[in-house]
Amino acid sequence: MSDRVARWEQGRARVDELLQARHLERVPADRAHAEHLIAQARKHVESAALVRGSDPATAFSAAYDAARKSLTAVLAIQGLRPTSSGGHIAVRDAARAQLDPPLGRLVSRYDWMRRTRNDHEYPSLSTPDASGEDVADGIVVAQELIEKAAQMIAVLPPYGR
Repeated sequence: MSDRVARWEQGRARVDELLQARHLERVPADRAHAEHLIAQARKHVESAALVRGSDPATAFSAAYDAARKSLTAVLAIQGLRPTSSGGHIAVRDAARAQLDPPLGRLVSRYDWMRRTRNDHEYPSLSTPDASGEDVADGIVVAQELIEKAAQMIAVLPPYGR
């Protein structure tokens, strides 16, 4: 018995815009790749937990990568992939368009992680380093996104059908 959705309508206009702007591209829908991204995301969360006390910036980046890969898995099962010109913003935009609601809070938290990670990757004297609280929050968000993405890749069809 399959609970697969026949066609995902939510956010279709925005995803079409991202495709037209070449921020997303069509690729073969690939369940194995999506599951691989979920497995990588789980490992990133484990790594974040291991180094959170000694290297919060690295831990936060690992948690962010876990969140990003879980959302990228949702795209992969649909046969979509962010391009180098779309990058991390395209992942956020596609997630916001397709998943808000019901996952608006998580998508907003993902965007907070993206901005915070960017501040850590390109630091200035006015941006603080990742705190232990940032890491703890990031790990929770990543874990929630991983679980939601794992559920979604079981039901989402390829995009455009």
